[in-house]
Amino acid sequence: MKSADAAMDKIFSRPALQEWTRKCKELGKKIVFTNGCFDILHQGHMDLLSYSSKLGDVLVLGVNSDKSVKKLKGKDRPVNHESFRAFMLASLSIVDAVCIFEEDTPLELIRAIEPDCIVKGGDYRPDQVVGAEQVISTGGEVRIFPLVKGYSTSALIDKIQKL
Repeated sequence: MKSADAAMDKIFSRPALQEWTRKCKELGKKIVFTNGCFDILHQGHMDLLSYSSKLGDVLVLGVNSDKSVKKLKGKDRPVNHESFRAFMLASLSIVDAVCIFEEDTPLELIRAIEPDCIVKGGDYRPDQVVGAEQVISTGGEVRIFPLVKGYSTSALIDKIQKL
């Protein structure tokens, strides 16, 4: 199978992801979830994904849709289209599944897949993590990954614009 085909096979609609994660759980697999815009993939993202992948058996990513990125980041974002961002992430061997979500937060996606662990970057406290209450109430956990200083998509965009 070509790598592009393999990546496309890891991009799910919400209903398909819900079914897929249910089957993973039936097999006893621990589901780890993280989310973000992932507009321009950088070292901070890679460190977060690597950390997250080690916390369980299956790493699921929620990716903000273009519409939700614009709401969060402003009219000039995203730089990359949601389908490209999803494909880029699905191409990574440490990522098992990717799903684009339209809402402002991934709460409905989290409710659909019921992960065992949610991971967010260090700019959040556990009590600020969307879905934390749901995951903790079912015996899951929330992990905070320390921010990687010097890496930010907004800073990268600013740097490129100054070139």
